[in-house]
Amino acid sequence: MAIIDFLKKQFIDIIEWTDDSRDTLSFRFPDEDKEIKNGAQLIVRESQAVQFVYLGEFGDTFGPGKHTLTTDNIPILTNLKSWKYALESPFKTDVYYVVTRLFTGNKWGTANPVMMRDADFGVVRLRAYGTYDFRVSDVRKFLKEVAGTDDHFRLDEFADTMRSRLVSVFTEALATAKVPALDVASRYAELGEALLPVINPILGEKYGLTMTTFVIENVSVPPEVEQAIDKRSSMAAVGNLNDYVKFQMAQGMEKGGAGAGGVAAEMAVGMAMAQQMMNQTGGLMAQATPGIAATATPPAAGAADLMNPAQVAQMLGVAESDVVTSLETGDLKGKKIGTQWRVARAAVDAFLKS
Repeated sequence: MAIIDFLKKQFIDIIEWTDDSRDTLSFRFPDEDKEIKNGAQLIVRESQAVQFVYLGEFGDTFGPGKHTLTTDNIPILTNLKSWKYALESPFKTDVYYVVTRLFTGNKWGTANPVMMRDADFGVVRLRAYGTYDFRVSDVRKFLKEVAGTDDHFRLDEFADTMRSRLVSVFTEALATAKVPALDVASRYAELGEALLPVINPILGEKYGLTMTTFVIENVSVPPEVEQAIDKRSSMAAVGNLNDYVKFQMAQGMEKGGAGAGGVAAEMAVGMAMAQQMMNQTGGLMAQATPGIAATATPPAAGAADLMNPAQVAQMLGVAESDVVTSLETGDLKGKKIGTQWRVARAAVDAFLKS
């Protein structure tokens, strides 16, 4: 009897495993060098799958339920062991439990910027991170490509193993989808849903996984690209630049000439009025009396297109210091020789026409 009891202990009658860790992806049943008895009971619970491996080769795969292990209902393993005539003998094999439930809230992110060709910015570098939900859909592929022969493959190991692979898949999907960088940064939810049909075929084929949710929480571009985006937004907000300048000049006039903008606005209006008066028949330019016309006349040949600040100030009836201030701020173009400013008539005309 002692020998019979001893032999019974060498055979496994019931194979089952329950997981209370919530972070296990695959688990190898601890056989302790025992052989599985032909006719043993295999219990597979919901959200589980069982894969038999014999001498390094995949055998039968079992889904949820209670299964009796005989040579009649394990055909692949029977063929691998070359059993014949339904011999009632025990067998030795590795049994892997794989958890097929949904694993949620897993984080992903790019450790380094990924290169992307963009229609607006050319080649641009992107950083991105977010979360995803997944489940094991192909048990054999997952064991072969991801878990391997690990006797207890956990979620933290999976994250380390898959982080670079997921980033690679994300990069390929982003390149295939051809989504502009500006849209990536403004439509996270839509982009995540749009990338799922591109990501899942790659994950399923390579790793036996199915991603149910892919969430992009943030996409960032290099600082120089951010500055370009800001400049583009500013230009769009300004709209017509000519109208914007006129609006600024009108505001300066309302404030009574405060600041350089007010001086520039007053100078522009004054110059326009003076130009009209001088162009009129019998106007100031036609008078023989000394004054504005005499001073405005260029002093020497070859300098007919230049006026000094004093001449401009006298012509407009403003202080010479206001003219110099406008020259220094760039509101009016001029050339400085030593300490003497010269204002080009062409620059004044261009300023009046703006």
